[in-house]
This record gives sequence, structure tokens and C-alpha cells, in this order.
Amino acid sequence: MVKGIYTAASGMRAQQWRLDSVANNLSNVNTDSYKREQAVFKNNPEMLIRRRADDGVYRHPFGSADNAPYIGRLGTGVEVNELYVDFSQGPFKETENDYDLALEGKGFLVVTTPYGERYTRNGSFMRGKEGFLETKEGYPVLGLNGPIRVQENNFKVDKEGNVWINAEYADDPDTMISMVHNEWGEVVLLDTLRIVDFEFERYLKKQGSSLYKDNEFSGPPIEMEGEGRPKVHQGFNEAANVDPVVEMVQMIEVNRSYEANQKVIQTHDAMLGTLINQYAKYNG
Repeated sequence: MVKGIYTAASGMRAQQWRLDSVANNLSNVNTDSYKREQAVFKNNPEMLIRRRADDGVYRHPFGSADNAPYIGRLGTGVEVNELYVDFSQGPFKETENDYDLALEGKGFLVVTTPYGERYTRNGSFMRGKEGFLETKEGYPVLGLNGPIRVQENNFKVDKEGNVWINAEYADDPDTMISMVHNEWGEVVLLDTLRIVDFEFERYLKKQGSSLYKDNEFSGPPIEMEGEGRPKVHQGFNEAANVDPVVEMVQMIEVNRSYEANQKVIQTHDAMLGTLINQYAKYNG
């Protein structure tokens, strides 16, 4: 009977974890590139129930020849298995800001921080004091050749992630064989955005500020090349992949489940109190 109280308590604790993830999703519904979280649970090991006292006599169809016949299994509750991050694509929102970039498809942009390289899908960038393309926190965005230095309102990023600047702003345009003429005029290829992916992206760890860190479970970053690279859209941001209606429905489910487990504990407590009183009455 006491085991039932602990089982229901583990259910209440699980719903608290679930409520935390739902509340976090709702609070970040307007955060660029935010990826929703979902608490995933697993059963605690089940216990085998056997009769402690038995004469071992085989009785058909009831009973068993075993000294301690097997009766059944007793569940012992649930525990949090992981906080799963859903990396599905979020909708695009147009900003008409040249410093905003959005990825269409799997992949992460690479930025450098004082703690090493980190990965993000939040392409809401700006031009730093030294002319480098940076995050709002001041972390430089990396290209294949390192941090990318851009001219104010004079660079373009194509869908392949190539960063172009006007030829007249290039250091030495005559020596650059990557000079082309397109709808932007005479332009020079400055660099190409580094875009990486991971074998097991679900194990990336959130670091805050829309940054992720790799680890032994996610595997090292894999450089994306050719057709496998996601499309880059300049002047757009990727919105959060959170549906507020779905999250509100889940919040109602969490409250109902929490209340159900709470009633189970109250019922077990009442039954335990009755048992103790009856035992004291007849054996006092």
C-alpha cells in the first residue's frame, strides 16, 4: 500500500517536469529559432509479486507447485528519461534586414565564443564594431576562412551561403578570380558560411542565447557540403517551432494528470489510516 503512494508521487514529479518544459516552450514562443522541448519518461523497474507463505502443493486450476508462486508485477512509477529537443523546421518571418539569415533544412551556423565553437540556427546577426558579422551577444559568425568581415549594407548572401561584396570594396579585386557579374553588379566572393550537422543532433546541449554545444553523444560537427547544405535566406528569421494552442492543451493534460495522481495518494493514505485503526481495534 505504501508502494502505491511512492508510485503516485513519482507520477506527480513527472508531471512537474512536463509542466516545466511546456511553460518554457510558451515563454519562448517569440524567440527566434527556438526549438521546443518535450519531457520523455520511462518506467521504473517493475517488481515481481510472489506469495511469501505457501505449502507448495499443486492445486489445479489455482495455485502452483512452486514454493513461492508468481502472482504478477507491480509497477513502481516513472522517471525522466530525457528532455527531448524537437529540431523540426520553424516558419520564416521576413525582416528585410540584410544581417538576418535563416536556414531552410537541417544544419547549424557556427560561431566562436570564449569557450570554443558553438552552433546556432538563430541568424539574427549584426555588424560588430570591427566590421565582423556577429550574434547579438557579440560572437563572430564563422565562414570557411574564419570570421566574416562585411561592409555595412553592402554584402549579399546567396542561397548556397556564399557571401558576396561589391567589387569596389574588395581589398584587391583585380587578383580575385571569384569576381562575377550578377543581379547585384560586379561582386567578389568574400567567404562561405560554415554550416555543420551532427549524427545525433537530439543530444546537443542548449547553452542559452540560442547556442548549442556538442558532446560525446551528439558526435563531432560534420561539415555540410554540396547539395546536402540547407538553403540560406537573407532578410528572414526562423521563428520558434512552438504551437501555442498545442502547448496550452498539453498544460491542461498535465494539470489533470497531476490531480489524478494526487487523488491516488489521498486514497492510499485513507486506506492506510483505516488499516492501522482496524488493526489497533482488534489487536489492541
